[in-house]
Amino acid sequence: MKTRNLLKNLLALGAWLCLGTGDVFAQVSVTLDQAVEKALANNKLYHIKSLQVEEKTAKVQEDRVKAYPAFSVSSTYQYNANIGQLSIAEGTLGVLPLPTGNVALPNNELNVDLGRHQTFNAGASVYQPVSQLSKIKTGVQVALTDVEIAEREKVKVSLQIMQAVERLYYGILINEKQKEEASAKLELARLKLYDLESARFSGKTIDSNESGLLANIADEEQNLLKLDIQNEDYMADMRRLTGLGSGEVRLEPVGELPFETSRTVEDYKSVAGENNVDIQLAILGRAKSELAIKAAKLTYRPDLGVFAGYTYQKGNVIFPQNNPFAGLSLKWNVQDLWSNKQVLRQRYLVSEQARQHLADKHDEVSNNVEKAYRKIRQAQSLIQVAERAVTYRQKEMKVQDDKKFAGLNTEADVLNTKSLLAKSEADLFAAQLSYRLAISDLKILTEKY
Repeated sequence: MKTRNLLKNLLALGAWLCLGTGDVFAQVSVTLDQAVEKALANNKLYHIKSLQVEEKTAKVQEDRVKAYPAFSVSSTYQYNANIGQLSIAEGTLGVLPLPTGNVALPNNELNVDLGRHQTFNAGASVYQPVSQLSKIKTGVQVALTDVEIAEREKVKVSLQIMQAVERLYYGILINEKQKEEASAKLELARLKLYDLESARFSGKTIDSNESGLLANIADEEQNLLKLDIQNEDYMADMRRLTGLGSGEVRLEPVGELPFETSRTVEDYKSVAGENNVDIQLAILGRAKSELAIKAAKLTYRPDLGVFAGYTYQKGNVIFPQNNPFAGLSLKWNVQDLWSNKQVLRQRYLVSEQARQHLADKHDEVSNNVEKAYRKIRQAQSLIQVAERAVTYRQKEMKVQDDKKFAGLNTEADVLNTKSLLAKSEADLFAAQLSYRLAISDLKILTEKY
């Protein structure tokens, strides 16, 4: 009986351990690079941009087809209730003198059917544009420009997603350190309250001191609750961006990010002027506007082309049954000569807007490169100071732990040093975040991510 009860207790303990550690096994460890990869794989806006690239590529093929001969086939069947007739009255063609006498031509009224009740037509034709080939080629160039624009927009979205993930990633790491600091401060406030209550029994304190400590505890609890809420919001945004499940996620520490200190700000400006996505989009916009002007000028040309074909018909006696044909086609809408002037004027204005937009983007990117470069230098100085502060706090923490082991200090001293260490680590994370975001800003500006 005792053995059976022992087995039941062991089974119950095993089940409890399995259930209790389920969240631990379900915990997902994610690095920054993995988070970025998952974000790019799951982001719907990024997928939309990929589909837009495919859409614009298909439009290029559609426009290219217009330059080839257009081949068409047609066929009709028709039943006619009434059939036209050709009537020739008697003697209409004259009189034929014969030895036996004159004979009228025709000698009686003649009715000839011009068709049949059932008619059938079939034909095939091919048309090759000639004068519009240059305009079609220009349209293809416009479509190719749209493809390049879609590709650059896709790159821009990917860079924005990467930076958004970095911001959230570092924000969560900083939040965790801030929670450690807040927890240490809360424990310190509770310890002070405990010491105060112990001293009150000996009559060495008053109630007003207790009220102040209770207020401090409430403040630290409120601060910790705010950090918990902030962490929940950060993690929700991270899951939405990366597509991670609802289980617990643990973020791995981020390694040092190298930066080429040998390059000057002018070097980065030069690279940004060539590779920046916004500048490239502005260049493509200007090129597209110039192609639109070219297409408007080509509209003045008449539509000239050659055609050929073959028709077969049955049921109409007037037209031939088989009819191959070929020829030239010319069409020119004279009204376009006036209306196209306004179209051309509009496109010149659009081109001027694109030129001004490009110049503005060059200035904007140049200023942003200077700002990002300056932030990197500032963040590097902050990181150096923050690292020294963390090193000193770690040494101070070791001293306090040694004193605690030897019984030479109080728990309050340990908790106070622990909170200061957590604060210095949070400050270091914040400096590293500023540094990494400044570098990512510079990489986005130069498209060297």
